[in-house]
Amino acid sequence: MSAPLCSLTLHLPDEAATEALARRLAPLVSGGQAGPAGGHIHLQGDLGAGKTAFTRALLRECGITGRIKSPSYALLESYKVSNLYFYHLDFYRFSDTREWLDAGFRDLLRDDAVVLIEWPERAGGLLPPPDLLISLAYAGDGRDATLTAYTARGQTWLNAIVPPPQSAPSPRQAPPGAA
Repeated sequence: MSAPLCSLTLHLPDEAATEALARRLAPLVSGGQAGPAGGHIHLQGDLGAGKTAFTRALLRECGITGRIKSPSYALLESYKVSNLYFYHLDFYRFSDTREWLDAGFRDLLRDDAVVLIEWPERAGGLLPPPDLLISLAYAGDGRDATLTAYTARGQTWLNAIVPPPQSAPSPRQAPPGAA
């Protein structure tokens, strides 16, 4: 994979925090706030780390209604909202790095679609770099999410969801709670 442009690690204490992160990213991938709709997001992490929970929350926030199934057995779930396609792929069951190619999934890697891939490492180095890689890891009282941008689009998304810095009071302003 190419060298990352930038990276950010956030602590997610619970599933609600994971879903909140997905909701912050949703308007960016669905277009409007940060350029045209579409993009590729790869999700890595152990079983149960929150990859599917993140994806469900993102899809729901993008306007997908009805049941959002995990593609663990079907390998692919596709959705459409207005003129935007969403492809949710899961490579967990692949035992050979070329299986995703044999399944015809290369055709889905369009820039004008939102492509979410769980277990991308199962494709070896055959996948193009994602716009954004989200690595979820257990961390004591929750999970750490490391978001790594590999493209200008991913860097734009990452910059848009970075929590704003805490502003220090100006010299003329008393700090909160000061008498």
